[in-house]
Amino acid sequence: MTDGKQRIAGLLRDGFAALNRGDSVKAAECCKAAMMIDRAYPETHFLVGLTALEMNDLKTAASAFGSVVKLAPGHGAGWAQLARIFIRLGQPGRAEQALEKAVAANPGDAAAADLIGIVSSSLGDQQQAKDWYVRAVSLAPDRPAYQVNLASAEIFLGETEAAERTLTGLLAEHDVAQGEWLLSSLKKAENPARADRLMQKADKAGDDHARAFLAYAAGKEYEDVEAWEKAFAAFETGAQAKRRTIAYDETADEARFAALQESFDADWAAKSRDGHDDPSPIFVVGQPRTGTTLIERIIASHSMVESAGELQQFGLSVRRLTKSENPDRWAPETIRASAHVDTGALGKEYLRASAPMRKGAPRFVDKLPGNYLHIPLILAALPNAKIVHLTRDPMDSCFASYKQLFAEAYYHSYDQEEMARHHARYLKLMAHWREMFPGRVFDVSYEATVADLEPHARALIDYLGVPWEDRCLAFHEQKAAVATASAVQVREKTHTRSVGRWRRYGTALDPMAAALKNAGFSLESSGKM
Repeated sequence: MTDGKQRIAGLLRDGFAALNRGDSVKAAECCKAAMMIDRAYPETHFLVGLTALEMNDLKTAASAFGSVVKLAPGHGAGWAQLARIFIRLGQPGRAEQALEKAVAANPGDAAAADLIGIVSSSLGDQQQAKDWYVRAVSLAPDRPAYQVNLASAEIFLGETEAAERTLTGLLAEHDVAQGEWLLSSLKKAENPARADRLMQKADKAGDDHARAFLAYAAGKEYEDVEAWEKAFAAFETGAQAKRRTIAYDETADEARFAALQESFDADWAAKSRDGHDDPSPIFVVGQPRTGTTLIERIIASHSMVESAGELQQFGLSVRRLTKSENPDRWAPETIRASAHVDTGALGKEYLRASAPMRKGAPRFVDKLPGNYLHIPLILAALPNAKIVHLTRDPMDSCFASYKQLFAEAYYHSYDQEEMARHHARYLKLMAHWREMFPGRVFDVSYEATVADLEPHARALIDYLGVPWEDRCLAFHEQKAAVATASAVQVREKTHTRSVGRWRRYGTALDPMAAALKNAGFSLESSGKM
């Protein structure tokens, strides 16, 4: 090794060490010194990129990782980092291209494998994500984060037994709050002993991220054993901890819903547009934790229908075809731009992007609840598709989200009043869609369905235009993957245990109830004003 390369190697060693301990200033100094020796060394640019990411400077990071792959076209980690940056910048097309390069490079580095898994998951390919997480764990079995990602993918794919093995092994060796939370979701607790231990750990947790995971895990298990007061205290502790870790902008949320109603108004609805005539997609939409998974399982029990999971593909397709430079896909200007998208091309692009998630059935279910925001574009781009919308009592719906810890979504759900106000905006938007597109969305009541399954299941199947099959009543016997937090519940027969559950918590939910009432919604009539 030449003297120059030796000095660069030492600087990079010091730079990576500085970055690992959170000293981005020192890391940047090492980068600058290494660049002065030789600007054509790929790993120097790689460290520049990581340092820029630490400083949240996406532009510099993208340029740095771009230099990495220009100097070393087979640098899998460089391509994977670029793919993740393109996702953050709202450029899914470029992210897909970079991910393809990363996969083709076939990196043997655990960190790169894990990152490819993360990007694959973000782009909606959960099976590919799992495969790369498996590789990361095999390359670095002592890294808890890789095992957590693997378990999350296994749960998403419905491989609950495999997830339990992964988590049990992880927690036997490491104290990982997220692992405890994932494990709590896999089975019903039989007594409060583990929940008590989790809350003790939550009270002593050194940071809010860990406290949130532990408290939500405890709350779920307390609720399993009907320890309602302890359950609420745990959920409240978790929600407050999570809320401190995020930056939820309610004003931006209000602007988003206003832009949707203004952009997709009566004039927009009245115009004729080209769309793709494929009748295969069935969209199940609504709020999270409202029964969308139950309805998906009923539909997918039919011999002509398969579940494709919670696909990000429609929103990503909108982003690819929308002429907007704003990385925030829900910024008002981006929403306004999406109203002018080529709907024929959008339908074609969605079907292309979702094809890898299908197995060959004539029809498929896309069960991403948030697709309710895209209803006008779905109806225009895929005029023969079916849209099934779940309705549920507002308080049950809001509380179901409040007591659920989500990944990087639903930031409004960690404060009772913010949750309620967001839900009111959602209900008003759905009323707007019904007015703009009468008869185009099929509403299904969660309460009515679980109270009397067969007539509602028959009405649903009839709406979809496929012949009735008795197997649709035996949805709980399916062995297929369940990609949501409802993985355990939907393997049971329908029940009414969750109907009116919010009442178990008495006055603790008064702030949520008051906010809904102030928005003009009745608590006794499934969200009607």
